[in-house]
Amino acid sequence: MGEMKITNFDNIDLQGLDEDAELIPLLTPEDEEQMNRESLPETLPVLPLRNTVLFPGVVIPITAGRDKSINLIKDANNGTKTIGVVSQKDEGVENPGLEDINTVGTVARILRVLQMPDGNTTVIIQGKKRFKIDAVLTEKPYITAKVSEAAEERPDEKGSEFEAIIDSIKELAFKIIKDNPNIPSEATFAIKNIQSNSFLINFVSSNLNLAVKEKQQLLEMPNLQERALATLKYMNMELQKLELRNDIQSKVRSDMDQQQREYFLHQQMKTIQEELGGLSYEEEVDEMAEKAKKKKWSKKVQEHFEKELSKMQRMNPQVAEYSIQRNYLDLLLDLPWNEYSKDKFDLKRAQKILDRDHYGLEDVKRRIIEYLAVLKLRNDMKSPILCLYGPPGVGKTSLGKSVAEALGREYVRMSLGGLRDEAEIRGHRKTYIGAMPGRIIQSLKKAGTSNPVFILDEIDKLASSHQGDPSSAMLEVLDPEQNSEFHDNFLEMGYDLSKVMFIATANNLSTIQPALRDRMEIINVTGYTIEEKVEIAKRHLLPKQLEEHGLSKKDLKIGKRQLEKIVEGYTRESGVRSLEKQIAKVVRYAAKSIAMEEEYNVTLNNENIEEILGPARLERDKYENNDVAGVVTGLAWTSVGGDILFIESILSKGKGAMNITGNLGKVMKESATIAMEYIKSNAETYGVDPEVFDKYNVHIHVPEGATPKDGPSAGITMLTSLVSLFTQRKVKKSLAMTGEITLRGKVLPVGGIKEKILAAKRARIKEIILCADNKKDIEEIKDEYLKGLTFHYVTDMSEVIDIAVTKQKVKNAKKL
Repeated sequence: MGEMKITNFDNIDLQGLDEDAELIPLLTPEDEEQMNRESLPETLPVLPLRNTVLFPGVVIPITAGRDKSINLIKDANNGTKTIGVVSQKDEGVENPGLEDINTVGTVARILRVLQMPDGNTTVIIQGKKRFKIDAVLTEKPYITAKVSEAAEERPDEKGSEFEAIIDSIKELAFKIIKDNPNIPSEATFAIKNIQSNSFLINFVSSNLNLAVKEKQQLLEMPNLQERALATLKYMNMELQKLELRNDIQSKVRSDMDQQQREYFLHQQMKTIQEELGGLSYEEEVDEMAEKAKKKKWSKKVQEHFEKELSKMQRMNPQVAEYSIQRNYLDLLLDLPWNEYSKDKFDLKRAQKILDRDHYGLEDVKRRIIEYLAVLKLRNDMKSPILCLYGPPGVGKTSLGKSVAEALGREYVRMSLGGLRDEAEIRGHRKTYIGAMPGRIIQSLKKAGTSNPVFILDEIDKLASSHQGDPSSAMLEVLDPEQNSEFHDNFLEMGYDLSKVMFIATANNLSTIQPALRDRMEIINVTGYTIEEKVEIAKRHLLPKQLEEHGLSKKDLKIGKRQLEKIVEGYTRESGVRSLEKQIAKVVRYAAKSIAMEEEYNVTLNNENIEEILGPARLERDKYENNDVAGVVTGLAWTSVGGDILFIESILSKGKGAMNITGNLGKVMKESATIAMEYIKSNAETYGVDPEVFDKYNVHIHVPEGATPKDGPSAGITMLTSLVSLFTQRKVKKSLAMTGEITLRGKVLPVGGIKEKILAAKRARIKEIILCADNKKDIEEIKDEYLKGLTFHYVTDMSEVIDIAVTKQKVKNAKKL
């Protein structure tokens, strides 16, 4: 149903009913019966209605504004008070004719006519019975027509189907009145008091919220039961619309209530904050805008910031996105856009700082000084991207602090060990709750400048997972051609990393992605020699530990010999971490003695060292004598520095089999096979009887079987061992060697020369055989490490045998 409003034809005007108007009672069955008995005039003046349909028995007020309508009402009111009312097909037609009106209408009786102050006439009419126009007689001054009664088929009033329809109409009417706030609850009483079923149908049809065309279709239905069913259908549709509208309004009202509640709470919070002296949201925005004026960012960044700030101003501070937006703007303000620390170009001072903090590491220091020199000549040079590669504990990470101090830049360190989420590098998108920028951007924010020294620690230990590959994300960071516009997902715009000096550290290059390795300048940081470790302990480690334990230099003194004993006997490493722990143990001994007021030697001797640290556990291998045939000293590289190893070989009665033991890798076993085959093919050259190879089994062993060994560098050592074995001749005293061999007897170069040379020197070796191509490696080593060593550079295995194997037979030589 509609709003139970009174409909009209020109315009509806309820103000026409004055307060003194008599009540117009509802139609009773007796009134209906009387109306049906009244005869219908042959001709009637016809009043066209613009926007409503009049049903029999229904009372409606109408306002007449057209001259024809006013004249018709005046004449009818002065006469029989009976008129014919029809609806227009198109309400826009101002002067309707026969073709513009519907031919079925309702005979109406004028109950009252009221003259309104604006000149319009309001008339209250009541429908009586339906009629149809047979012919139009005149159109001036108004339409008059020849009419006839439209017969109505009435069902059995006591029929169960009709009664059910009537009950349904009443029930739906009550629901509509209840759910529609525009219909007064008194309308329920009107429905209850209607006794005539036909009038109930007409009354409800008249008040339904339908178009004129649909109401006209209801009026034209001759069968009352069909009209009742159609009315019930329209009532169902209206109830559904009403329930849907009420549901929507309820949700909207609920949302509005929540928003109003949040608004009032927000206003209260704002007032409380102001009372407490805090910043309100508006002041926070103003403060951000003020900070932005002092930033040195580009026009593009400034426009982006202003856009994001205006977006935050439009946000409700209570929603989750507000805090993300505020964090984003804080990040934009905190980042050091185009802010650079001034580099210090005093190269001598920089060299002093590097030498003061680190002993050795000459390649790294030279590269830093070179960079400073070029930067001094050309200010806009892109920073180098260095990768310090070497064993643990050699000072790769701590070197970054010294470099930062030498350059006068901020120092930032980022540990990449075990990092498996790409978002740690690039950040999260702002759409996520708790989104954050990547660690690169966070570190720059912490540094406060855009050109810090940035240490990427343990870059070889980056891991990949289902969350992405961080090493691939690092490709953009470490590419000088790309990192001027590094894109962070949270920042959503490019940031210039080209002035950042990246220094990566790694222990193993093989685990670094090739594309990433290609972007970095690799600097090999080798292990320290014993002499270097002693100097580092004396200059850095001992003073540091004394300070950390609350002692001074006069409380404990450790001489160079004692430091060397600690290095050789208690540590086996390339770096100095274990050495620092052992020194700390010695310092704690002194601290305990002072605290307990016990006597102790301030200047420690070797006995004191063994008393504090226990017996030496890691004494280095020393050179053994050359009294046994087939024992040759080789040189090896390990992850903790160089070492010497012994190749042993013996003969036993058999059928020419060869056994190899000592936990050797595939490459090392292949070297032994190559050496054996070379001797077989050149047996006569070395004075070996070829029949020996079929009568004796050969066993090659490398001691320390628990330690895995591999690599080609023991090739010439194995060949020398086998020649000595088959000829039963001594190997030259205090001689060691390293090199790869081929089946043709050529000697090839190997790596790790510096570590191997230092190991040889520690073992009291005097002479070393190397491939001629390794001469360039020897030239890079400081002269002080080469003192007392003689080098033999060879290209062919025959040269090795001539140098290494003497003419003298061993004691108790076997007769082969």
